[in-house]
Amino acid sequence: MSLETITQAIRTKVGADSGLNATLKFDMGADGVVVIDGKSTPNTVSNDSVDTDCTVGITMDNLQAMLDGELEPATGFMAGKLKVAGDMSVALRLQRVI
Repeated sequence: MSLETITQAIRTKVGADSGLNATLKFDMGADGVVVIDGKSTPNTVSNDSVDTDCTVGITMDNLQAMLDGELEPATGFMAGKLKVAGDMSVALRLQRVI
């Protein structure tokens, strides 16, 4: 698993219109970031660390588990496997995307 693999998987899931209508960053610390711009048309996914409406602090392993369907976002949050900063409503909409 690499940052590039995760970025491409998220790009595929997001598609042209995620319905997110916001910007969201997965911050994996030293492993990098993945930013979803759900405000742009079409939506974009990049590895540029920019300010976003919501930031999700998560490990690369846990993000991969979420993408694989092995970890539900709400369960991960309650278990402390991800930390949310910023607009919590954006994080709640994440479940539809991932």
